[in-house]
Amino acid sequence: MRTEDKELLLKDLCARLPYGVIVDYKENEFEFPHWKIKTIYPETLDGWIGYDKRVGAGSKSGSRPFKIGEVKPYLRPISSMTEEEKEELKQISNDYLDEWENTKNSLKRWKLDAKVSYKRAVFYNSHHIDWNDLISKGLAIEAPEVMYN
Repeated sequence: MRTEDKELLLKDLCARLPYGVIVDYKENEFEFPHWKIKTIYPETLDGWIGYDKRVGAGSKSGSRPFKIGEVKPYLRPISSMTEEEKEELKQISNDYLDEWENTKNSLKRWKLDAKVSYKRAVFYNSHHIDWNDLISKGLAIEAPEVMYN
């Protein structure tokens, strides 16, 4: 795996931590299918991962070393967004549209653009949507429909 891909995956996983991202982790014969990540200690691209519980099985928690290339988050493709989610996403931009159009100050417009971008990123991450194209790069797995219900 290229260093750029490792860095992208690590940044994406860290941004999704508050939203209970579920991952598949395999290392040799040791498997962690469907674990919810609780913490990541990314001192290097191969660090420690803290897991909270196994999804669909008994509770368990702990931490262990991992290689970032062996962790794959379960994400939803953008095409799986519901109509309600699309409307919610549109509303993020609409909330700032009047203010953006009514200002001539470039710095204020840039700040509003940054707010909209941040809120969109939070939206995508909290809905487990693959906005960084990790699935197509082989860095993530398409989530089953009911995984994040």
